[in-house]
Amino acid sequence: MSHHEPVAGSCLCGAVRFEIAPPSMMFKYCHCTRCRKATGAAHAANLFLPAGQFKWLAGESLLRHFDLPGAKRFALNFCTQCGTRMPHKVTGSENMLVPAGVLDAVPDLKPDSSIFWASKAPWYVETPELPKFEEYGK
Repeated sequence: MSHHEPVAGSCLCGAVRFEIAPPSMMFKYCHCTRCRKATGAAHAANLFLPAGQFKWLAGESLLRHFDLPGAKRFALNFCTQCGTRMPHKVTGSENMLVPAGVLDAVPDLKPDSSIFWASKAPWYVETPELPKFEEYGK
């Protein structure tokens, strides 16, 4: 894939679709408690790019937006059919946050850092320390 081709993304049910045009600005793993709650995982994996490089292709009317009360910039967009977290414009900026897991192809960047590391889950174990299995494992 050329680093200039758009990268498609979609929700789990496929009703909401979008594309991003490289280059992305940054790719972070966020370990803050809000991202852990929002993803149900040890961290979020988010790409950031200018809003002008983002385009909804289908299903935008199915999105629901949630701004966390009292938070300066924490928000979520999600598909009302399947619940998948979807991209959203970062409050107070001209940038889009794109959850990397909803991309249907490989983005132009790999993660460059883990942020809010002091907030990481006490049970978090870095993956090099874990055994690897092709499927469910034992």
